[in-house]
Parts: sequence; structure tokens; C-alpha cells
Amino acid sequence: MVYTLFRGAGGLVISNDPGQTVMPHLLRRAFVSAIPLGVLGPELITATLAPTLAAPKAVAKTPVSIAPLAQIRIGRFTVTALTDGYADMPYNYFPGRDAAEVEKAAVAQFTARKSGVRFLFNQYLIEDGERRILIDAGAAGSIGQTGELPKAPAALGLQRDQIDAVIVTHLHQDHMGGLIAGGKNNYPNAEFYIDRRDITHWTDPAKRSGAPDYLKTSFDMVGDVVRLYPKLQAIDGEREIVRGVSIVDLTGDTPGHIGVRVEDGGQSLIIVSDMILPVVQPEATDVFFLFEQDREAAKAMRRFFPMAASEGALIAVTHMPFPGLGHVVADRGQMRWQAADWALQN
Repeated sequence: MVYTLFRGAGGLVISNDPGQTVMPHLLRRAFVSAIPLGVLGPELITATLAPTLAAPKAVAKTPVSIAPLAQIRIGRFTVTALTDGYADMPYNYFPGRDAAEVEKAAVAQFTARKSGVRFLFNQYLIEDGERRILIDAGAAGSIGQTGELPKAPAALGLQRDQIDAVIVTHLHQDHMGGLIAGGKNNYPNAEFYIDRRDITHWTDPAKRSGAPDYLKTSFDMVGDVVRLYPKLQAIDGEREIVRGVSIVDLTGDTPGHIGVRVEDGGQSLIIVSDMILPVVQPEATDVFFLFEQDREAAKAMRRFFPMAASEGALIAVTHMPFPGLGHVVADRGQMRWQAADWALQN
């Protein structure tokens, strides 16, 4: 395998072409993992001189900020992992476990912070040379340390008006805030796909009036999304958006929570959004997250975990550490998340 280091529009990029073959299908069709191609990340490359060499004249160090990007190939598709930032979710946001238990698990998984469990906000851009499809749009500063997503298209040499379609996996604020940041349509040329059940739920005044305060922002945002996006398409159930990109029903976190399956050339990936969350999943199917609105439906949909494990599915997850790629694996009778060991693979 050959890696090439080059300078792109957003900084240094390392790329390769592993071309690993995987099998299609998850839920209705089985998925097996594909291997990522490249990464552009925020780390700085530094060199340390041996003590015997003359020390250079001191130079002030200026922090360098590079939008993190990671790319994989799925057949003819390039899938780029992006991120809008992060937020720390309080330890008492996980019904079914007390806060001390959640904190202990977060410490063991290196996701513990003083104020809670570190949640990333990952988004994914799917390209096939003809169309560019964005999966979710981030929180855009409406929660935590977010608002980084707009930097990513620039790093790829893209403008947001070059996005052809946006699939919103569900209508929580951290998945749609970027659509309406600044009170405007930020993806003016894109078609929009949102499950009809979510639109119905989040535009219902009665549902809003009875909702807890932490969901009110999402209800308010949805009104702006519907108003600003006339190309919005309310979709029903599983369907193909373009050849090789299709919708998977993962209801539970919200009434119309969906995933996105990408498959081509014997390779496959499923973007499951909030189907899997840090610390509690997939290990415990009886632990929930505060924002899950139908716990019975969410628990029922977790039959996904053993199915994914049996198939060795490559999965992309919104809130796992960047780039959110990994597998559900069975470990002595228990399900757990295994981050994809995707660098330097043949």
C-alpha cells in the first residue's frame, strides 16, 4: 500500500487506496466493513532535535487549526467524515444507570470530562462524482462547542451551495442547527429528505407544549427548517435516494429516526446516527439517553446490535469519537463498540 502526503485546500492530507472488498446488506441485508482511505486531522506534526544539535533561535508558536476530515471509499462513493464540534452530556442524562455508574464507565472509555460524557457531533458527506449528499448539519453553536462544520466544505474546496442533497436523520437540534444558522437557508441548492413521522411530530403545537424544556429548541428550529427549505421532502419508510444510497428505519430516538446505507461494488457502510451512543451502548440495551422519546421503540430497535455484530458491519455513528467509524462486536456474550482500526490497513 502506498500513502501520499500532499497539501490540499485545507492543509496536509494523507491518502491511500486499500480497495478492501466487503459484502452488502444490514438489517435486511448484511454489511461487512470497508477500509478508510485517508485522514486530515487537527494534530500538529513536530520534529524534536537531538540534544547535541545547536538549538535554533526561539520562534513563537502559533496554534494551527485544521478542520478534521477522514475519508473512506465505498465502491464508487467517497464518504468523508466531518465534525461540527462537541458537547459534554451530564452524567445524569442516562436513565437506567445512576450518575456515578455512568461516570465510571466514561472514565474507563476515556470519554469522561468534568461536566459529563464527551459527545462528538460527526456528519458525513457522500460523493460519487455526480452528486454530493450531506448527512445531518450539526448543532451550529446551539449546544456545546459546536459550529465547526462550515469550515469543512472549504477544506474540501467546496461551497455549501454545491451540496445537492441533505438527509436529516432526525430533528434534534444537534442534527439540524446548521441548516438554519443565521436565520437563512444555508444549503440553497439542496434537496432535503426527512422522515414524515419526525416532521409530523416536531410541527405539532400540542407536542411542543407538552415537551420538556430541553426539547423546546428542537421544536422551534423545525419551524424554521420547514419555512426556509421549500425543497424539503417528507419521506415514508425505507427507500433509495440515489443508486447505492438508501434509507434505513431506526425509529426510537425520535419517531422518525433513520439511518443511511451506502453500498456499491461489494462494499458497504451504514450511518446509524444516534442509534449508538457513548458509554451505554451497545453494552446495555436497558440504558437510555434523556433525549430518546420512545424508549420502548428505542429498546426494540436495539436488536440491530447482535445483527451488526454477526455481520461485522462497518458503522458510522454521530456521537462516538471522530471519525465515528467502528463495529459492534460480541465479547463473551456482551455487545461492545470497537472503533475501526482503519489506518494503515491492506
